[in-house]
Amino acid sequence: MDVSYTPSFIRMLKSLPDVLIDEALEKIALFRDPTNHKQLKVHKLGGRLKGRYSFSVNYKIRIVFNYLPTTPKQARLDAIGDHTVYE
Repeated sequence: MDVSYTPSFIRMLKSLPDVLIDEALEKIALFRDPTNHKQLKVHKLGGRLKGRYSFSVNYKIRIVFNYLPTTPKQARLDAIGDHTVYE
């Protein structure tokens, strides 16, 4: 799966400690293979973020993304952070 990043996602990612950046990049690499989505706990979001999805980097950090209407499937990563990314 192709993955693109919004400028705000890149800013949020760069603001994380180096250890978390490395962990996030590992999870993004796993995310590129749809067979890993169950392991990453990919799930739909509701409320204000209806239509978007999220997956876990670790117990605290989440990545919010959209699937793009393309073939083959593409995803755009929108935000990364703790649960405040849901607000």
